[in-house]
Amino acid sequence: MVQTELTVGLVIERWAPVSEWGTVSWRPTAVFASAPDVAPWTPLGGDATRRMYYAGAHPLTIYSTETANYRDNLATGDPKLWVVLRPQTDDVPVEVTAVTADPAEGEAFTEPGIDIVETIAMPPEIAAVIAQFIADHHVEHVFEKRKRDRQKIGGYGPGGIGRDGPPGTIKKPETT
Repeated sequence: MVQTELTVGLVIERWAPVSEWGTVSWRPTAVFASAPDVAPWTPLGGDATRRMYYAGAHPLTIYSTETANYRDNLATGDPKLWVVLRPQTDDVPVEVTAVTADPAEGEAFTEPGIDIVETIAMPPEIAAVIAQFIADHHVEHVFEKRKRDRQKIGGYGPGGIGRDGPPGTIKKPETT
């Protein structure tokens, strides 16, 4: 398996609750094709209800075994990156758990139900790198439907009668 790792910069947004019962919401808003030399959690601006932060540099790993999924993502005409945020209780309110270009992997991150999984537009520079990776490493896997073996060995066939007779029949051993 061949893999390539890109480093991307991520911007996330914090929304204040809209009511006294609400909680703070987080979502990714932008990705940089190359991570700038800025400290993580640098405020980028905003107002009392919304605030933007640079979340830092994060790896985007692409694998040769997933090129079909990357190809399908690029073929949509509006390719996406899936960003996974996990709520924290420390000084950093959310942790960026993963950034992926694989739609199946992005969907799999929604299974546990504790992470925030959002899509953002893929920058053209990243799309170009992924397209070149696909061109270099994609292997088309032909789907071959397996043929069923219709022969019944022991057991019961259609209608409940097998090779040995109806159900409950004990076959006597042959004597020579």
